Amino acid sequence: MSRRAVVIGAGLSGMLAAAVLSAAGADEVVVVDRDELPDGPAHRRGLPQGRHAHLLMAGGLRAMEELLEGAELRKRLLAAGAHEIPLNSGMVALTPEGWLRRWRRTGPSMLTCTRALLDWVVREAVLERAPVRVRKGAVVGLTGTADQVRGVRLAEPGGDVGLDADLVVDASGRGTRVVSWLDGLGVTGVRERAVDSGLVNATRLYRVPEGAEDFPLTIVQPNPYLSRPARSAMVMPVEGGRWLVSCGGSRGGEPPSDPEGFLRYTLALPDPIVGRLISGAEPLGDVHLSRSTSNVRRYLEKLPRWPERFVVLGDALATFNPAYGHGMSVAAFGARVLSRELTRGGMTTPGLARRVVRGAARAAEPAWTMAVSQDVLYPDVRGGGRPSPADRLVTAYTRRMMRAATGSFTAASVIWDVTSLLTPPTRMFRPTAAVAALAGPPLPPLTEAPLTTQERELVRRLDRTGV
Repeated sequence: MSRRAVVIGAGLSGMLAAAVLSAAGADEVVVVDRDELPDGPAHRRGLPQGRHAHLLMAGGLRAMEELLEGAELRKRLLAAGAHEIPLNSGMVALTPEGWLRRWRRTGPSMLTCTRALLDWVVREAVLERAPVRVRKGAVVGLTGTADQVRGVRLAEPGGDVGLDADLVVDASGRGTRVVSWLDGLGVTGVRERAVDSGLVNATRLYRVPEGAEDFPLTIVQPNPYLSRPARSAMVMPVEGGRWLVSCGGSRGGEPPSDPEGFLRYTLALPDPIVGRLISGAEPLGDVHLSRSTSNVRRYLEKLPRWPERFVVLGDALATFNPAYGHGMSVAAFGARVLSRELTRGGMTTPGLARRVVRGAARAAEPAWTMAVSQDVLYPDVRGGGRPSPADRLVTAYTRRMMRAATGSFTAASVIWDVTSLLTPPTRMFRPTAAVAALAGPPLPPLTEAPLTTQERELVRRLDRTGV
């Protein structure tokens, strides 16, 4: 008998899920998306954060390459213009505890490119290797019962039509309607939590100035410990000889959308390095704003009953403030859970859907904890609640670890491994890490950005601000 899987959403999470389902033996995989997918790396409306900075962490890339074995995803992305940034030496970062040093030692890397390029490269890799069909359409509900989903309902000009499936995967992202879909089946009582710092992202593309092709990724991080709105900025190399410059500000500190205000915003940060760099660079278009940035957790795994043959992955399960760069990696972790469970049994195996949802929720929890633990500290956050004594203790320890990382390679390695999602946050409490945190930085704090002589001269040459 022919087996069909339907995936809702053709973003990163949806295409990875489609690849997994095809590899697991589905005869037909249909991916349904509201958008007409572009034939190339172009922005589309269904990705509200698509124009802003995206970081593919080492843990996420590793998971994607496992899921698309043989596709050589890293090689494809680099060939298409993505940049590989070693965290130990290829990044200049001002943290709340001071400047991080650049070390001539091995450390994890991350890939930087536009989200449009990443989605397109992944989509091409999936479609050329698997019998996956993409269909434009809007899913308006699920068919079946509270015990078992049997397909989806699609909106058509003449009325809704059904599309039967042996397994349905909701990978529709931040705008999912999964709660109302479940309610339509009689599955109610979904607990949700939203933590919204009011973050606004403002992003503009620039042409990389001559001589700046190898300039390190530069970031001024927000400081959640000052009882003031978050303010940050980043200069990130992307494909096409461009810099993607993204500013972020929480409620009360939002960046503006006009070019002059955008530049002033970067210059008013604790260090003006981002503004000095872009003041002498050629802008390539307007400033784009986005306000869709809250952390949202749907505790679907806690429901006392769960319908068979229905899985929820990616942002539809847990959505993160994009400032932390973890959403894409967590989407890959969820698809990896789906792959693991499908190797143990087929799409229609009883209990498979519930195991996948629970496993994907566990995979998302470390990133959720890291994002929320910082966002709740900003003023006027909504849904944060009051930090408990245990939360305050963890925050104090994390600050101590970050302070040590400004002058300790051991502490810096711990931070890199955790933020790269290569290891869980418990890595920070292992004996060697605890010793490094308690000992503090053996080297004195840097008083300015750790730039080479040539990089410093480049900043001076580009600076048109007089700062």
